[in-house]
Amino acid sequence: MTDIIHLSATELAAKLRAGELTSVAAVQAHLDRIAAVDGGERGVHAFLHVNTEEALAVAAEVDAIRAAGGEAAEALHPFAGVPIAIKDLIVTKGQPTTAASKMLEGWMSPYDATVITKIRAAKLPMLGKTNLDEFAMGSSTEHSAYGPTRNPWDLDRIPGGSGGGSAAAVAAFEAPLALGTDTGGSIRQPGAVTGTVGVKPTYGGVSRYGAIAMASSLDQIGPVTRTVLDSAYLHELIGGHDPADSTSLNEPVPALVAAAEQGASGDMTGVRVGVIKELQGEGYEAGVQARFDESLEALRAAGAEIVEVSCPNFKYALGAYYLIMPSEVSSNLAKFDGVRFGTRVLPTEGPLTIERVMGSTRAAGFGDEVKRRIILGTYALSAGYYDAYYGSAQKVRTLIQRDFDAAFELADVLISPTSPTVAFELGSKTDDPLAMYLNDVATIPANMAGIPGITVPGGLSEGLPVGIQFLAPVREDARLYRAGAALEKLLEDTWGGRLIDQAPELSAATTEEVR
Repeated sequence: MTDIIHLSATELAAKLRAGELTSVAAVQAHLDRIAAVDGGERGVHAFLHVNTEEALAVAAEVDAIRAAGGEAAEALHPFAGVPIAIKDLIVTKGQPTTAASKMLEGWMSPYDATVITKIRAAKLPMLGKTNLDEFAMGSSTEHSAYGPTRNPWDLDRIPGGSGGGSAAAVAAFEAPLALGTDTGGSIRQPGAVTGTVGVKPTYGGVSRYGAIAMASSLDQIGPVTRTVLDSAYLHELIGGHDPADSTSLNEPVPALVAAAEQGASGDMTGVRVGVIKELQGEGYEAGVQARFDESLEALRAAGAEIVEVSCPNFKYALGAYYLIMPSEVSSNLAKFDGVRFGTRVLPTEGPLTIERVMGSTRAAGFGDEVKRRIILGTYALSAGYYDAYYGSAQKVRTLIQRDFDAAFELADVLISPTSPTVAFELGSKTDDPLAMYLNDVATIPANMAGIPGITVPGGLSEGLPVGIQFLAPVREDARLYRAGAALEKLLEDTWGGRLIDQAPELSAATTEEVR
């Protein structure tokens, strides 16, 4: 099992195609890993639901097609038979979709998200649904109604959020691939603190149809993997136009795998890399800044031209985001009322009216963080305050987009630390929402502008992973993959292997020890 689960998705796919390994064996190895390290009161707890029967059935189908040979075998997707985990914000037929909320406990979707339809068509066995902050609201996965996920590097620390379950599953070798969603950094920040690769595609580059909406103008589905090349393959699979999503870009998916393969040479000659003045220095831990500076030197030595760019309106990004996002949350979550679907809680006393049923249901079904954001958003959208708050925040959003436009006149890609800190201890910031929100200071601007971003492992600080973020112009996702793969190659040559292979070994004994 150990050798199988430590393979990258690309390596595993090659062995499947060569007949050196069966998909059933690969899926079973990952299911065994989940059973060994995910359960218990203080296991990793990356998964909310494990999809054993269906995953093994899809794997067996792939094995049968390959064994029969012929055109059907030749037509299989390169990753056919490679297992994948799905963030439990993305709807799936045949598996519960809860958004990690009591509001949707046990809910079974009657349809698949577009990305799930593509995953099924490519015959990637789905291992199950991963944990998250409730309705994707949080930066630590501590706001799940079903308990926190733990960072495989240190089980007393957070795995990031909101998509900590997907990142932890990949970092703990419970899955080689996962899907996440990124509204303000919910793929990239977990990637940074777990030593994994996470990509937020250009807004509209991957269909959002079937992703439970948090903030519709900011949400984006993307890949979570252990290598840049794996992310490129998965991104190409799930990307493309979708008529069911009105925000979907009607254009072909860029050649992302080719870009990653080009970057894997480590050559950055002629590439202009812009260092964002406002996303470093004060507020960033010394170890994070040190790893960032080392990454810059590695890129410079590989031929990159390092230039400094200034984005002065980034200092307003956090405040603007926390007006726009809660406003959209207030609207999107209004449908969870106990009337149409999901949990229904009847009032214990007084008359039974629809208003009282809604009130009782929402009081019982939503957690504190969700309620906090609904209240803030409802206030920002209320009569007399709309222009002062939501309208002003949208103006700031335009200024941030203009900052990016100016920066990309000077640089091909931009670079910053992904998160200002390494993973913090569980429980250390749950009583201080502002301190929690500051973890997204470097990732939020990309969502505000709709541009793509990637995080790649940048080394360790105090034994914990640091992430390095690249940003590119809208529709230029391929630039991310070239730059990300190049930095990955340069740093791994220095380390003598992948950063993820330096993670402490988890075992049933390890997770039992901390229960």
